[in-house]
Amino acid sequence: MRERSFDEILSAIRAIKVRNEIDIAEVPAPQKLAPFSLALTADVLEDAATGRFVLLHDPAGQEGWAGNFRCVTFVRAAMETDIVSDPLLADVGWSWLMESLKKNGCEFIAPSGTVTRVASSSFGTLDDREEESELEVRASWTPTSGMNLEAHVLAWVELLEIAAGLAPIPEGVTQLSRNS
Repeated sequence: MRERSFDEILSAIRAIKVRNEIDIAEVPAPQKLAPFSLALTADVLEDAATGRFVLLHDPAGQEGWAGNFRCVTFVRAAMETDIVSDPLLADVGWSWLMESLKKNGCEFIAPSGTVTRVASSSFGTLDDREEESELEVRASWTPTSGMNLEAHVLAWVELLEIAAGLAPIPEGVTQLSRNS
């Protein structure tokens, strides 16, 4: 089977439809990491979560990637303080990513990343601010081919949905578009 061109991959990714609560935008991609790249940002309504997805492609491959594509992602989500204090939250955050990749049929190797739990208290002139806490998932992985890269983007979107606490849309239910 013929590998898709990077332009074909971009067209497939740009055609992805996401749920109404998520705004995705294409932004300038890193120029020096790979000959071809795409960068997306996403915001879940009411600042529940935010994220970034970067797809890198080097036809010659790169040793650190163990392939010629690399997905790099970041997701940050506000969390309740008692949830962030749970020492298992980091493991749970990583499992959200791995399960999203699996559920979307993504074939990949060389996953790596960090999950960070942050809790902030304010003092002095900032004393009137409420405590804030959040979870950050930073990860990268190497897709085993360029045939279904839109599934990797969908896995990232699903990670955003889970981290933001959005209820899953039931099978067979279609959301109306915002323009309807």
